[in-house]
Amino acid sequence: MLPEDAIEIDDKDIVYRQYFDKMQCEFLKTLVCDEVVEEHKRKPLGQHSEALERLLHFFRCAPQKGKYAIKRNELSKTFKIIALSGERGTPPRSVEDKKYETIQDAYHGVFLRRVRDLMES
Repeated sequence: MLPEDAIEIDDKDIVYRQYFDKMQCEFLKTLVCDEVVEEHKRKPLGQHSEALERLLHFFRCAPQKGKYAIKRNELSKTFKIIALSGERGTPPRSVEDKKYETIQDAYHGVFLRRVRDLMES
């Protein structure tokens, strides 16, 4: 919906933000390729190519509700992916049973989930 088409909505900033996010998602989908995924797998932290930096910035700026995070199990020293509730007092939910041995593998697992969500949007 274009901002000028939203006559019944008083706050046009909300409409424009939705339009901007939609256009940004469409552009970011064009940046996803095997090379970018492989670059993240090799080096999930640090300086990256422009395409990967743009994707990571978009993922980091996502709202808290439903955002993926990593939880460490102190006993087994493994990591798993959780999704934040975005509400105070509501615990995060587990999104998969898979356990990651290293934090780098967990970072890449979160990245792959975010990429999948982007491509499905």
